[in-house]
Amino acid sequence: MTQQALRLGTRRSKLAMAQSGHVADAVRQLTGREVELVEITTYGDTSREHLAQIGGTGVFVTALRDALLAGEVDFAVHSLKDLPTAQPDDLVVAAMPRREDPRDVLIARDGLTFTELPDGARVGTGSPRRMAQLNAYARNHGMRIETVPIRGNIDTRVGYVRKGELDAVVLAAAGLSRIGRTDEVTDFLSVDTVLPAPGQGALAIETPAVNADLIAMLGELDDPYTRAAVTAERSLLAALEAGCSAPVGALADLLSDGQVVKEMRLRGVVGTTDGSALVQLSTTGPVPTTHDQAMALGRELADEMLAKGAAGLMGERAH
Repeated sequence: MTQQALRLGTRRSKLAMAQSGHVADAVRQLTGREVELVEITTYGDTSREHLAQIGGTGVFVTALRDALLAGEVDFAVHSLKDLPTAQPDDLVVAAMPRREDPRDVLIARDGLTFTELPDGARVGTGSPRRMAQLNAYARNHGMRIETVPIRGNIDTRVGYVRKGELDAVVLAAAGLSRIGRTDEVTDFLSVDTVLPAPGQGALAIETPAVNADLIAMLGELDDPYTRAAVTAERSLLAALEAGCSAPVGALADLLSDGQVVKEMRLRGVVGTTDGSALVQLSTTGPVPTTHDQAMALGRELADEMLAKGAAGLMGERAH
């Protein structure tokens, strides 16, 4: 008797379908079972409002989680940066596969890099985190730019540049890579210029907590270094009490000596969207080997940032 196909819940966007397709292929190879994609429309996909206004975190996630709990799908794939930091008890992130490039990138007219942008260039991004850091960099380097809030999928955003309405837009490298459009990037932004969103470039494969067999099977796709890094980043975000619409950037990377991974460095930044005030700190410690150690790394750095005045830079915090 053939086993039933596993049902993978996914958002309908081109990017979500590509991400889910990659995971489906990996699960097929791993298990020999058929995987079918089940498309689910989320509120975040249909709403035209700015993310900050529709509640920020979770708008792309809730419908997928409802489908998991209702038994309509067996597992779901999320962009980790969309996941709220609090994990519901009845769902488990069974795997975080190896992370893609976490950086932000620029797609600008005429092949321009960020530092080549003309005086007063209009740069589109819907992210307060990106605005804060781009504006701070511009201030510190005698550049004048105007950050313009935009929404929409990759095609919509790049379209603003192609049509000449904006000089450039900022997007995540990982998303462009997953849909095969890295060749359109005109500048990979160094993490020293713009720290990415916590968890950027990583995926979370989520399944109901009761499905022990599936959790064990999907666990084969887990990358422990990715999990440790993004857990530390998300712990920092949670300790700053900030949702995904807050201007918080974080990146944990591994410091190696030749082939031996020695330590993990966690960097965090929070700032006002105009870039006039920024708190940026880093900490380095042993690579976390448990969830609790990774959480502690994030909390410690958050405490240092709060001591330096981070809370006052995040504007109104949603409680």
